[in-house]
Amino acid sequence: MEDQFNKVRAMNFPRQVLAGHGVLEQIGAMCREFELKGTCLIATGPTTRSIAGDRAQAVLEEARYEVQTTEVGEATRGNVDRLAELAREVRAAFLIGVGGGTKIDLAKLASKEVGVPFISVPTSASHDGIASPRASIKEDSSSLSVEASVPLGIVADTAVIVKAPYRLLASGCADVISNSTAILDWRLAERLRNETYSTSAATLSEYTAEALIENAAAIKPNLEDSVWLVIRPIIISGIAMAVAGSSRPTSGSEHMFSHALDQIAPGKALHGEQCGVGSIMMMYLHGGDWQRIRQALQLIGAPTSAKELGMSREQIIEALVHAHEVRKERYTILGDQGLSPDAAERLATLTKVI
Repeated sequence: MEDQFNKVRAMNFPRQVLAGHGVLEQIGAMCREFELKGTCLIATGPTTRSIAGDRAQAVLEEARYEVQTTEVGEATRGNVDRLAELAREVRAAFLIGVGGGTKIDLAKLASKEVGVPFISVPTSASHDGIASPRASIKEDSSSLSVEASVPLGIVADTAVIVKAPYRLLASGCADVISNSTAILDWRLAERLRNETYSTSAATLSEYTAEALIENAAAIKPNLEDSVWLVIRPIIISGIAMAVAGSSRPTSGSEHMFSHALDQIAPGKALHGEQCGVGSIMMMYLHGGDWQRIRQALQLIGAPTSAKELGMSREQIIEALVHAHEVRKERYTILGDQGLSPDAAERLATLTKVI
């Protein structure tokens, strides 16, 4: 009998992850180990350049690399195109993103467009994009999640990241904790819509959320130990997406709520903060322990209410009502019809969001 099994899927992962105190000094050695040759283009911002970009350039030059550094702006299609064009002009053999989420997203998108590898050097840990094969890009008034390059390597220096505003680290924690509801949504879609489900990716994603929830009381401002606790789950959360081949293990109804807020009240709160608050409410809808998520976020110092997000009750309700429209192809606890205004208000009230 002819073998009918014909499933094929490629999974790309970072080849090396350096995490810990002072690891930025090893970036030249990492590039040599990867046998990278030619010009390196560093994409950073004015603040992150002084924090880590200039030092990364110096270390790479000591390792005998020719280095070009450019300061980039927000992750927009125009800025991606400009960075890709510069990479071609200088004939960059590889890119390095040094900064927060937008700088790394720009580097990973430009590297994919040009067809060269990139290395991720986070200066903050505000979400799980450090290691993921996805990037957020702004188009018109909305933010889109698009396929991008997986970093060849990651250099997460805890001595650098601890200097970033604590709010960014708390936001990164909230983003990963919200994996709790993303996984429940994924399982629901598997049962009701026969959606492809990866146990391996789900297990990784669940581990990251639980690791942060269980250690929430130990995550505090200005402690490098706290960064050390957080950085591993954040990186593994990104790798879960590479295993799944999509953002499914880390993005469900709570992310749809966040994206709806981006359209209703742009710039009010951070992505991870919004996802954390969304996860409280979506866990309630799933019949799970929403109080546990809320308590973990409070211990970490992440928002748990509309007021802490800088939002009005009306904006929260509107986002809940329209969240199901954000990614109609992605089935979640919100279903196809979403929530009525009355149901949304009741949900937000019962979970103490408003």
